[in-house]
Amino acid sequence: MELDGVRLSVADLRGAPPLLPWKEFAKWIGMGEDEQIVWGWIRNGYLPRYKIGTHVMVNVALLNRQLLEQEVLL
Repeated sequence: MELDGVRLSVADLRGAPPLLPWKEFAKWIGMGEDEQIVWGWIRNGYLPRYKIGTHVMVNVALLNRQLLEQEVLL
């Protein structure tokens, strides 16, 4: 999966918790300085999210599944 020139793969998500706060996810994938780009990906539906109260989390488990399915199709 490629988002604005950043390539995410299943290997990048290995060992990840099922949910991560979106800012922590941005740091984890090396986009900490550009965290607003990650927020845009979430807002536009490119990254799966899960909301707990007022907290927006990236659904890493679902993202991992989507990446696996995408690799099978390639």
